[in-house]
Amino acid sequence: MFKESRVVITGAAGALGRSVVEFFENEGAHVAALDLNQGLLDAAFPRKKPNGLYLDCDLTKRASCAAACTHVIAEYGHIDILCNIAGGFLMGDEVHETSDKTWDFLFDLNTRSILNMSAAVVPGMKDRGAGKVVNVAAKAALSGAARMGVYTATKAAVMRLTESMALELRDEGINVNCIMPGVIDTPRNRIDMPDADHTRWVAPTDIARVIGFLCGPQSIAIHGAAIPVDGLS
Repeated sequence: MFKESRVVITGAAGALGRSVVEFFENEGAHVAALDLNQGLLDAAFPRKKPNGLYLDCDLTKRASCAAACTHVIAEYGHIDILCNIAGGFLMGDEVHETSDKTWDFLFDLNTRSILNMSAAVVPGMKDRGAGKVVNVAAKAALSGAARMGVYTATKAAVMRLTESMALELRDEGINVNCIMPGVIDTPRNRIDMPDADHTRWVAPTDIARVIGFLCGPQSIAIHGAAIPVDGLS
């Protein structure tokens, strides 16, 4: 389905990012895997694919995102799909105790990254009259939660950004949607929650397939959706 598609994936070295990269690579796409530094990318992808680019990019810096996408376009000609997978999670502080450092970290990684990558990618999609953008919100963003206020606020912002982009871009032939994962079955989450029932969590590979659907031709009529992907949790 995605043979010869040009795909950019942020947060590529993370557990979900790796699964999304592998999904599109297995589909025959040209994939640009972006993460903070080459060390992370080398550890995540020890065997580089000939149809892949593996680029360091500071998603919190607009110039870094622009430079990475310029590299991708120089190699691939254009970008068909943008998957904003990168994100971060912190909890523990009550809202009134939240530090500037925590606020800036979560909003930079979870929302500013989407703004910066969209600024670099969307104009080219508009010029071509086609494109797919998928963002990652969270099931937790549907309501506030004690000691998770800033995190849930950032992911709720992702949902609002997705809806706004969808309304702005749907007449340009561009679909913008987001997913809302529950607890993802990753090694880190298993360490952090050893007593949980891991069989009820959602696997990264299953999320990757949902992202693939949103990036495929069957999703042509879907704009601004927030799709729950929470397994049995």
